Amino acid sequence: LFLSPAVASGRAQVQQEPFLETIEGTGINISCSHTSKRLGESIHFYRQFPGREPEFLALAVTGSKDVSDIAGQLLVSADRRSSALWLRRPRRGDAAVYYCALAH
Repeated sequence: LFLSPAVASGRAQVQQEPFLETIEGTGINISCSHTSKRLGESIHFYRQFPGREPEFLALAVTGSKDVSDIAGQLLVSADRRSSALWLRRPRRGDAAVYYCALAH
């Protein structure tokens, strides 16, 4: 099972690992660093399958939030400088490009 996080850039710096891999059923964290996150900005996670538009998964400002669509959780660090999308039991069908972004 291949998960390909992309490096996103824009007004705020957002960085992700360029490539992650796991076996089906083994949980994985898709981490995101956003050291220039400003007050009021939320973290958004998307995924994109080949030939399709990006699909919104979740957003959070702080703390954790269950993401039922992917049987996972979005976690935001206490200092709000990093986040992770946790896929508890990824399936073959979860293989995609995962993006994180900051937005007001």
